[in-house]
Amino acid sequence: MPTKAHQPTRNKPAGKKSVAKKPKAARPKTPSRPLPDDASAFLAAIDHPLKADIEAVRKLILGAGPAIADGVKWNSLSFRHTDWFATVNLRSKDVVQLVMHTGAKAKDNPKLNIPDENGLLVWLAKDRALATLGAGKTLKANAKAFTAIVKAWVNYV
Repeated sequence: MPTKAHQPTRNKPAGKKSVAKKPKAARPKTPSRPLPDDASAFLAAIDHPLKADIEAVRKLILGAGPAIADGVKWNSLSFRHTDWFATVNLRSKDVVQLVMHTGAKAKDNPKLNIPDENGLLVWLAKDRALATLGAGKTLKANAKAFTAIVKAWVNYV
C-alpha cells in the first residue's frame, strides 16, 4: 500500500480559486433542558404570567369534544382533532390568545362559518384567526362563546 508521500496530489482545475467559507450564522440558544412533548409537562415547565388562565383555556378546549387532544407543537401548547387547529400564543403576556387554524398546511378555500357572538376572532387569513380571550374575569365571561367557536372550528379540520 503506498504511503502518503507516494500518492499523487490532486491539482485544482485551472482558473478556480479557493473561496473561504462564510461563517455560519449563530444558532439560537436552546433551553438548558428540552421542553417536554406532552402538554401537562410543558405547562408545568413554563414560566408565564397567565399560566392559570392558559390551563383554564386548555380545560375549555378539551371539554369541547371527546376527540380533541392536546400536545406541544410549534413550541407551544396546541390542540388537535383530526389535525392541529389551535395554538396558544405564549408571546402575549396580558391576555390569553390562540391562533386558530385549519392544520399545519393551509387548506384550499375552507369556507369557514364560525359563530363569534363576542367578537373574539380577528381574521388573519381565510383559514386562520387570532382569538383573544382576555384574562381573569374577562376570560370567564368569554368561555361560552369560545367553546362555541372551538366546536364549530373542529368541523373544518
